[in-house]
Amino acid sequence: MTDFCAIAEAYAREVMVDDGSRFCKWTKLVAARHLADLARAETDPDWPYWFSEWDGNDICEFAELLPHVEGTWRSASITLEPAQVFWLVSLFGWRRWGVDARRFSSVYIEMARKNAKSTLAAIIALYCLTSERENGPQVLIAATTGEQAGKVFTPAKRMVERTTALREAYFVQAFARSISCGSSQGFIQPINAKASTQDGWNPHCAILDELHAHKDRGLYDVVRSAFGARRNPLMLAITTAGHNHEGVCYEQRTLLTNMLEGILQADHMWGIIYTLDEGDDPFDPRNWIKANPLLGVSIQLTELQGYAIEAQNSNEAAYEFKTKRCCLWLTARGGHVRIEQWRKCDGPVELEALETVPAYGGLDLAATTDMCAFRLVWRTGGRTKTWGRFYLPEGAIAPRSEKASVPYATWRDRGLVRVTEGNVVDYAVIQADIEAALDRFNVRGIAFDPWNASDLVNRLTEKGAPMVEFRQGVRSFNAPMKELDRLYIAGELDHGGDVVLAWNASNVVARADDNGNIKPDRRNSQEKIDGYVALLMALGLAIGSEDGESVYESRGLLTLG
Repeated sequence: MTDFCAIAEAYAREVMVDDGSRFCKWTKLVAARHLADLARAETDPDWPYWFSEWDGNDICEFAELLPHVEGTWRSASITLEPAQVFWLVSLFGWRRWGVDARRFSSVYIEMARKNAKSTLAAIIALYCLTSERENGPQVLIAATTGEQAGKVFTPAKRMVERTTALREAYFVQAFARSISCGSSQGFIQPINAKASTQDGWNPHCAILDELHAHKDRGLYDVVRSAFGARRNPLMLAITTAGHNHEGVCYEQRTLLTNMLEGILQADHMWGIIYTLDEGDDPFDPRNWIKANPLLGVSIQLTELQGYAIEAQNSNEAAYEFKTKRCCLWLTARGGHVRIEQWRKCDGPVELEALETVPAYGGLDLAATTDMCAFRLVWRTGGRTKTWGRFYLPEGAIAPRSEKASVPYATWRDRGLVRVTEGNVVDYAVIQADIEAALDRFNVRGIAFDPWNASDLVNRLTEKGAPMVEFRQGVRSFNAPMKELDRLYIAGELDHGGDVVLAWNASNVVARADDNGNIKPDRRNSQEKIDGYVALLMALGLAIGSEDGESVYESRGLLTLG
């Protein structure tokens, strides 16, 4: 009999001694956690978790009785690779003392395409249906569309159809849209986002396929909230990388990485990430194994080489290659900002200390029915600091939260955006905030996009505000956009961890002219960029003031660009 637990431990030790050429930082931290927990389980009698070799071996033995149902393999039945053994043993081997239940109830797995994620999910679904000693287990396979959910459900269905022993031992039957189990009185059923408003689920296991593609939290939250009556629930998210850094997928990824780095304690959570390390060249074939743990088994080097050639000759193919084949989280397609470096610029912006420092503002009112932004910039002590406000009409929150992966409602509840009544932004609220900023800070100029701004600008000018029209061409934007790139890459920017501004930044696509001058491209940017544009306009004024005596210190309406 194969000792799968020993294989899992050997895999973890192999990961730990790697010099960084085969395994990324996150994979190594997961392996280190497993080994540390094994040691703790042997020495800490008060720890509420223990490792069951029987359960760790059982899930793997179950898996290897199932057939391959997709692709070409060396044998008809599944033979687990060491990485797959490690995942399954980790997930099912760790138990809670005093109850017949797994330790881990929340799981996040991220790796590149064609690494047998659907096979893994199908194995787990069938095991949870038949073998976890749960009364009436409901196993849900959830995805954004029925077609996507079918990518996990269909392999599970075919495994049942091709495994007589499974059907006979557990009285399992496969139907077009469900799989039933007579011995456990449970079922497997695929659901999609349209089903997210339905009540009545009581899942034992929920598998969320390609979580990065979920446009909002609706399906995730509905499934998550339905677990209350289960003693041994499992929420499994399995995905490749994506681009939405404010969605539920990146939220779960961040929870995992924070736990692995010791920032938070989450003993109920397990996961693993296979991706490239920061600084790795995605076009160097030596790095591909970090994101593809089954390289040479389910995906071949020659196949990745073909994708890489296409990626080096097409922006669209490059985006797809980096996110889906190298498992790198990017910004919007063609995104301009390196969002991971941007997020590191989360130094504090202490407003009291900035009250007498010269400040420059930017006002973007691109859409009255959606987001508007006002920002201030200070250049002091060799650093650039920015703070501002975002504005939304109440009428935009529900439809935008439901139809797009934009957490407007969450931001409203956290006080990160100012919400005004009705279906359009109330400019009186913006005016009051700007007047308050003028009273508090040493504001030398406020740049504005003239679109939709004439009435508000006239009222502010009458109040003595130093308004400066900022034309929206490359001539105006080139210098501040390149300076902002330099600032955040060099770590000389402080934005205080503003998550709404980070979302704006992640959406920015740049447009360049024949001379290499750049500006933000509103038309091709995937989502709202208002705060980023307001920041650029404010920075443009600040840069202009450093070139000599600032014309913006004069009162009245001026034009830049």
